[in-house]
Amino acid sequence: MFTDEDLKAQLQRVLASVEQLLPKAVDKIDWSKSWAANWRRYSFAGYLEAINELDPVTLGDLLGIDKQKRILDENTRQFVQGFPSNNVLLWGTRGTGKSTLVRALLNAYAGKGLRVIQVDKDDLVNLADIFAAIKGDPYRFIILCDDLSFEPGESSYKVLKSALDGAVYAAPENVRFYVTSNRRHLLPEYETDNLGFKMVNNELHAGEGVEEKTSLSDRFGLWIPFHIFSQDQYFELVGQLVKKYSLEHQLAPVLDDELFAAALKWSHDKSKRCGRTALQFSRYWVGQQLLKRSE
Repeated sequence: MFTDEDLKAQLQRVLASVEQLLPKAVDKIDWSKSWAANWRRYSFAGYLEAINELDPVTLGDLLGIDKQKRILDENTRQFVQGFPSNNVLLWGTRGTGKSTLVRALLNAYAGKGLRVIQVDKDDLVNLADIFAAIKGDPYRFIILCDDLSFEPGESSYKVLKSALDGAVYAAPENVRFYVTSNRRHLLPEYETDNLGFKMVNNELHAGEGVEEKTSLSDRFGLWIPFHIFSQDQYFELVGQLVKKYSLEHQLAPVLDDELFAAALKWSHDKSKRCGRTALQFSRYWVGQQLLKRSE
C-alpha cells in the first residue's frame, strides 16, 4: 500500500519527468520589436525564439556580387509590397555572401514589414507549426534555410518539396523561402546518375534518378549562382575593404604590390578567392598595420 507521502513523492517524480519533455513556456513574439527568430526544437515540439542581436551588415557592405544583389533585392521588394514574387535558391561556393545578402536585405526592409525566420534542415518537418504561428500576421516572412543539402530519403526533403509545391504543407501568402546551398540541386550528384539518360525521338531525356534530384530545385522560381572570384575581382575587393577598414581607424590606406602579394598568398592558403577570404585578409592586414603603429 502506498502512503500519502509515497504517492506524493511518486507524483512529483512523474511530473518532473513529463516537464522535461514539454517545451518551455514562451511569450508570443512581438514582431514589431523583433525582426528575426529561430525555430527551436524542444523534445516533441518547438517554438519561435526571437533573435535580439542582428548582424548590422548593409547592402553597400557587400562587394563583388552586384548582379546577385540586384536580382534578390528586386524579388524581395516585390514580396514586401505584396506583388508576385518567387522562392529563391542561392547556390554556389562557400564564403561568397549568400546568407549575408539575406541578412542585409532584412536590415534594408525590416522597416517595411520584412521579417526572417531561420530554420535548420532537421526542423523542416515542423513547417506546419511555423506556418500556424505566423499565418495572418501583417508582416512578410522569409523562411531562411542556410547551408542546406539533403541525402536521399530524408523526411525533411519531402516536407520542403511539398511546401514549395503548394500541397499539404502549403506556405501562407506572407511567406517565401530563401535557401542557401553549396549544391545546385540540394542533393549529391554522382557519375552514375548519367547512366539514366536515354534517347526519345532523337532527343536526350534524363532518367528517373536525375529527374528526382532536380525536382526540388525546380520548385524555386529563382536560382542565383555565386561563383569564386577571378583574381582581378578578388584584388579589387581586397583594395576596397583595406581602404574601408583603414579609413575607419584613421590609417592612410596603402594599396601597393606588397599588399596584393600578401592577399594572393592568403587566398592560396585558403584555397579560395571569395568575399569571405578577402574580408578575413583585410581585417588581418589592417589590424597588423594598426598594431605596428601602436608599438
